[in-house]
Amino acid sequence: MKKQSIAEIEAYLSTIVNEEDPFLIEIQKDERKGVHQCIQKWRRQKEQERLLQEKFIEMNQFERNYREEGFQLIAGIDEVGRGPLAGPVVAAAVILPENFFLAGIDDSKKLSEKKRQEYDKMIRSEALAYSISMISADEIDEINIYEATKKAMYAAVAGLDPKPDFLLIDAMKLETPYPSDSIIKGDARSISIAAASIVAKVARDELMKEISLSYPAYGFQQNMGYGTKEHIQAIQQHGITPYHRKSFAPVKDYLAQLK
Repeated sequence: MKKQSIAEIEAYLSTIVNEEDPFLIEIQKDERKGVHQCIQKWRRQKEQERLLQEKFIEMNQFERNYREEGFQLIAGIDEVGRGPLAGPVVAAAVILPENFFLAGIDDSKKLSEKKRQEYDKMIRSEALAYSISMISADEIDEINIYEATKKAMYAAVAGLDPKPDFLLIDAMKLETPYPSDSIIKGDARSISIAAASIVAKVARDELMKEISLSYPAYGFQQNMGYGTKEHIQAIQQHGITPYHRKSFAPVKDYLAQLK
């Protein structure tokens, strides 16, 4: 019988799920170095998958506990964009189905841009409901960033259809008609909050990329409005845009220099 090639073995290994598979047991007798490298790679992948599944189960703890109390439509709420010098603060609210599974879901800041975009599509397609709210730089200047963040969160919750019966909120306390739990570092501890974090981050990043087309000097497509060295230099050279937050120190300091 002809020996399988390394490529054929690697392709077949991708279909195997456990160590007891007869094919895996058989190829361990193969003395070729490439075969043993394939086996090691397969084992690393399976270990990574196991760790991601364990993390997902751990991050589902809050949702599981509140479902046991009788709540069904549990919304995760999170925001992005409190710190930038330009652009809106954005909040998202997401209600996931009970059987939702997405190994690797995490705080949006820990994910690559490619992963965030991939997960964002999956979350939007599988969510029972999601809602996004943006508060502009002008309104942030008017009511301050803390109040703007709360306003964005309230609007995101109000935009959900169907309506939630419980809220899981990242760190903030909100006064709403719904029972809620405020979770410190919730975007890394709850799948619903992590999902909201991803949806909000992708929505804000896409907007900043659009804005950058009109204001290319500021590098919004890369810095997303945060106060990088290049961004602050661009403010000094070109002034500010309608999207800059005049109440934030570097922008405020620049405006003070003009007086």
